[in-house]
Amino acid sequence: MQGLLIAGRYRLADSIGSGGMGRVWRAHDEVLHRTVAVKELTAALYVSDSEQAVLLARTRAEARAAARINHSAVVTVHDVLEHDGRPWIVMELVEGNSLADAVKERGRVEPREAARIGLWVLRALRAAHSAGVLHRDVKPGNVLLGKDGRVLLTDFGIAQIEGDTTITRTGEVVGSVDYLAPERVRGHDPGPSSDLWALGATLYTAVEGRSPFRRTSPLSTMQAVVEEQADEPRHAGSLGPVIAALLRKEPDRRPDAGEAEQMLAEAAEGRRPDAAQAFVPTQSSGLHDGTPATGASGALGSLGSPASSGYGSEGTVPGRTPTRPTAVAPTPPGPAAGPAGRGAAGRPRPRRRLRTLALVVAAAAVLGGGAAVAFQEWGGMRSDTGSGGGAGPATTPSGGDTSAPGPDGTIPASWTSYPDPLGFSLSLPKGWKRKVYEIKGDLKQVDYTPDGGLTFVRIAIDSSPDFPTPLQHQQDLEQQLQRLVDYKRVAMKENIYRDRDGALWEYTWNALKKDPPHVAGPRHAIEETYFSRAGIEYAIYMSSPAGDWAKTSKQFKWVLQSWQQPSNG
Repeated sequence: MQGLLIAGRYRLADSIGSGGMGRVWRAHDEVLHRTVAVKELTAALYVSDSEQAVLLARTRAEARAAARINHSAVVTVHDVLEHDGRPWIVMELVEGNSLADAVKERGRVEPREAARIGLWVLRALRAAHSAGVLHRDVKPGNVLLGKDGRVLLTDFGIAQIEGDTTITRTGEVVGSVDYLAPERVRGHDPGPSSDLWALGATLYTAVEGRSPFRRTSPLSTMQAVVEEQADEPRHAGSLGPVIAALLRKEPDRRPDAGEAEQMLAEAAEGRRPDAAQAFVPTQSSGLHDGTPATGASGALGSLGSPASSGYGSEGTVPGRTPTRPTAVAPTPPGPAAGPAGRGAAGRPRPRRRLRTLALVVAAAAVLGGGAAVAFQEWGGMRSDTGSGGGAGPATTPSGGDTSAPGPDGTIPASWTSYPDPLGFSLSLPKGWKRKVYEIKGDLKQVDYTPDGGLTFVRIAIDSSPDFPTPLQHQQDLEQQLQRLVDYKRVAMKENIYRDRDGALWEYTWNALKKDPPHVAGPRHAIEETYFSRAGIEYAIYMSSPAGDWAKTSKQFKWVLQSWQQPSNG
């Protein structure tokens, strides 16, 4: 396409950038004899006619949104035109690169320079918000750093103009998952403070060289946004308190644009903004909020599916292979205790996401009524077959084995031992498949199922548990199940398992048809959790349709009888 003349006026030169939606060209305006940037909507080449109409409307909305903002830190839009049935946007050319490129090349940006960049982005956002425009996709890739020292905010492609509801569908979550504010992940309407959250995450990425909440999948990333606190930045300097203030989970506890601008101005001068401390809880330091998340953890758990999302909900996302999601437990108040409450040399270990539990909450509970999610840069769930029976299709009916128990109620002779690559072993009916649900740092989770997840066993191994007892962990997780339809505790009690303190939790709920495996109706689950002598937390969980529970409960007892933890655990 190099050399192509668009609209009889703009001749394309070379491609200077591309993304999932479009490509940006350097071009020559043959009427005004100036160099410009022309954005081509390449996504329109690969979608249906109906989807093309939406893309065209969004491109026009991008141009309208940017055109409403009169500020030197917003990339100027010169023209919008159509060519080959697709819209093209003509913009001012900014010679330089993006903040994302700068972080990739340098590793990280110095705090004072990051604060200066943030100050200009904040000013651009203030101008946008004053014009009734929310950007909704503030991220390092959309912050341009000109060779002349200018900082500009670009790509209002998913911006929302006040009063215009024709483009973005109700409940749809759009934007880069790393930089979505918690309220947007929960499906709430965004506001100016949502853009400020994204600015905080962008500044964290700039000074640390990594996104504060990115995990192994979009779902686990969204879960982290809602449930976890970002690790305290090590290189933020005077910018640290400002980032902490912007990343407050609650929108009404973040600074407004005027307050944030003053803080960034002070940080850009190398001064620590005293005003930022009013937005950082005194009971914690850095980015640790100290306030447990409410409600959304259970809902997010239901999002689970690809890669690693949450514990046990069986939620789904369009276009993804449904798998067992998970829930995330918020950090309890007070100091950590128990087997692994402190790290090396007795230093307190930063709080992190806890193990996933098998829950079932619909994704709609998080995204707001059957919403769609725009995912970027991730693949699907990682799965593999384990030794001892993962290969090939399941040969047993849903729920598994019907064979009789052995003498004195022991494991049926027809069952097979499954030595797992993670070091543990358990017995199950022949034909059950192994799926790696999550392998991440101290947390490892593996599923076994005969029928694609209608009935399944999940083994969770956490070598750095965050709760002093299994019962406290289960009690905390239960608080997050209130969004489950008709959730009911059957039992939760301390017990002794393998001569160790443990806890048994059993509950029921009603699954919705939109929850994988897309079979609506009553479900039943049970979990045994215990700490080994080495301080490792093991959770053995099983779930099935309630109608199969007589059989499943027997199978669970045999799973517990057969369980062998890793020799080093």
